Amino acid sequence: VQLQASGGGLVQAGGSLRLSCAASGRTFAVGWFRQAPGKEREFVATITWSGGTTYYADSVKGRFTISRDNAKNTVYLQMNSLKPEDTAIYYCAAGSFSWGQGEYRYWGQGTQVTVSS
Repeated sequence: VQLQASGGGLVQAGGSLRLSCAASGRTFAVGWFRQAPGKEREFVATITWSGGTTYYADSVKGRFTISRDNAKNTVYLQMNSLKPEDTAIYYCAAGSFSWGQGEYRYWGQGTQVTVSS
């Protein structure tokens, strides 16, 4: 399975971005994680293969929405009301539905999100 994350960029606080994760091969649950400078990588959101169940980190709940289009083998992360503390490299990963990084076997290369104040 290969994953390609895209859609990152520079946005002002309060703005929006939509990240995409295009997958090749067998589909799994897909999660988004992020790593800010000097910090450990952390869980953001995850979605089951069917798209019927999602789970979010408390820090993004109500602002971010994860969804998927299996016909396009793509998972999206819609990020609204962005804050400077959302600045990080965002990674998508495929594996078991979980907030634990160890449950994800396949990882994309990451896309940079920068939120200016």
